[in-house]
Amino acid sequence: MPLQELAEKELLQLNHADIARAAILFTTPMCGTCKVAERMLEIAEAAGIDFPLYKTNINFTPRLREQWQIGSVPCLIVLRNGKLIRQEYAMRSVDYLYRLLKD
Repeated sequence: MPLQELAEKELLQLNHADIARAAILFTTPMCGTCKVAERMLEIAEAAGIDFPLYKTNINFTPRLREQWQIGSVPCLIVLRNGKLIRQEYAMRSVDYLYRLLKD
């Protein structure tokens, strides 16, 4: 199932929401590595990640890009209770992402 794409306004609300966990993949449309990362996350999600995974275009998220100091894409941000707990740039494998998100 494709990752749900959210706009910055929705992500800012998510950032302030009292949800246990969420993950956001920051991408750009022409980034091949981003497409691979997205597919790997879709597979990890199907394998049993029990919290929402989203994606967003970094070009349209200037506030979050600055707040979280995102330097490149793909970038996976993991939130717990609205707070950044992990920022991952290396999407090594589906197994790696699955274990990272299951922790």
